[in-house]
Amino acid sequence: MSVAHAPGALDARDGEQRLGPTPPAADRPSRRRVIAAATVLAVVSLAAVLLLPPLMAAAAIGLVAAIVLLRRFIFTWTAMIIGLAAVIMLVPARRYAIPIPLPFQLEPYRLVLGIVIVALVVSLILKPEVRWRPVAFGWPIGIFLVTIAVSFVVNVTGLANQALIGTAVGGIVQMLFMLAVFYAFRLLLRSERDVMLLITFVTWAGVVVSFFALIERFSRFNVFLVLGNFLPLTLLREGGDVSRAGVARAFGSAQHPIALAVALCILIPLAIYLAKYAAWPLNEINRKIVYGGATVMLFGGIMAAISRTAVVVLAVMFLVTLVFHPKVAGAIFALALPVLLLAAAVVPKVFESMVLSFLDVDSLVASQYTSAGMGGAGRLADLEPAMAEVQQHPFFGSGFGSRIVIGDEANAFILDNQFLGTLMETGALGVLGLAVFLLVPPIMLLRFAFAQAAERRHAVLALAIAVAISGYIAAIFFYDAFGFFQTFFILCILLAVGAWLLTEAPRRPVVERAAAAASVDEPSADEASGTGVALEGATR
Repeated sequence: MSVAHAPGALDARDGEQRLGPTPPAADRPSRRRVIAAATVLAVVSLAAVLLLPPLMAAAAIGLVAAIVLLRRFIFTWTAMIIGLAAVIMLVPARRYAIPIPLPFQLEPYRLVLGIVIVALVVSLILKPEVRWRPVAFGWPIGIFLVTIAVSFVVNVTGLANQALIGTAVGGIVQMLFMLAVFYAFRLLLRSERDVMLLITFVTWAGVVVSFFALIERFSRFNVFLVLGNFLPLTLLREGGDVSRAGVARAFGSAQHPIALAVALCILIPLAIYLAKYAAWPLNEINRKIVYGGATVMLFGGIMAAISRTAVVVLAVMFLVTLVFHPKVAGAIFALALPVLLLAAAVVPKVFESMVLSFLDVDSLVASQYTSAGMGGAGRLADLEPAMAEVQQHPFFGSGFGSRIVIGDEANAFILDNQFLGTLMETGALGVLGLAVFLLVPPIMLLRFAFAQAAERRHAVLALAIAVAISGYIAAIFFYDAFGFFQTFFILCILLAVGAWLLTEAPRRPVVERAAAAASVDEPSADEASGTGVALEGATR
């Protein structure tokens, strides 16, 4: 049985107002969309013809045509969320480039992020139903960027004298581009379904990375470095060969074993959250088993990286959990202890290098005084020369991006300490901006987590994100965090989910909140009669 459209009815299929029976012309694109599409096609065609060889120009135009034909599948919120997250998690940064001759290396994450940004901007302009979404953390990010800009302006003369203006500007542009990941995901997260899709995908992508990291650990074969055999990518550099205590360390899809370990560590709170609130499996016991296995696999990937920084990150996250949710911390400890004992029995050398080395304080300190200024191998040894440079520019540093630590133009030593690197580049003002950028979001999320207005599942997610960010904050003292893009992008994903929680997550009804408050404030019958004391409360 068919039902004709009533005049002025709202078509449920596409949400457009249509009068009377739908004429064929109603399916035609609007004039604005035609003009926009023609402009994009013209710009791409002209750029391809002028900048690319004929074969590549034809391929570029063909790619644009394919994107246009498949736009209904490509330019969907779900496809963009999965696509951008997949590139971040599975394609190593600074390892691959799209084979197009440009003044810079067009890495896959740059291309995908650029496509997402263009799609979002076009949607904001042409689609009234698409609107700018509140970002919640705009002012901490703004303060961070202002401190970087002030440092650049103050040091512009010195940077010009050293021919470092281009390097500094490039560093600032790169930072803006990296922060664009946060804004892109924030605009893509339009509902709780989108949020759950994102954190679920990122968690399982981390599990996949952990699995192949374990394979790499034993076989020394990194599957993420052969993606060029299946995708149109050019390998920029081969994988490194890093070992500790005579044992090879895994890189996975990260730029370094430390970055791999940190990335997997900060995914563990998400896996624990999903064990309770994931949509699948439907059975709670099965769900806990599945995500318990995922958590163990993430821990296995961390062991494959053989990073002592990971031990610090896990310890800090556990302490934060212990302070704000002791019951969960106790359960985690009870479940983690057998896993630790199993790791000690199966891979004793790795366990000794990662965990037991903290018990030998003298050897641990001595290891941080070797190779000062070389490769970041001696963090404590680098402190003295670093602080000597800081004393020359204590308030505004030498300029953001002025320190080059790799390549032929290297002018500084690797610190393995993002806090110290920020102090050297942007001075005390920059450190203040960094502190605001990293500390304010978890504080806001913790306040939200314990507010009575929050739904329980959202409060727990806010706590999980705050715990994960605390682990990232701990890690920045042990590696150059902003130089390793994957972990920074995961931080941006966490911030985007946190921003959705603070601005768009549903709140509990006022009546329910009043009942919860009354259960805390009102005395029980036993208290009123003086026969006993009853403690009742609602924990959020």
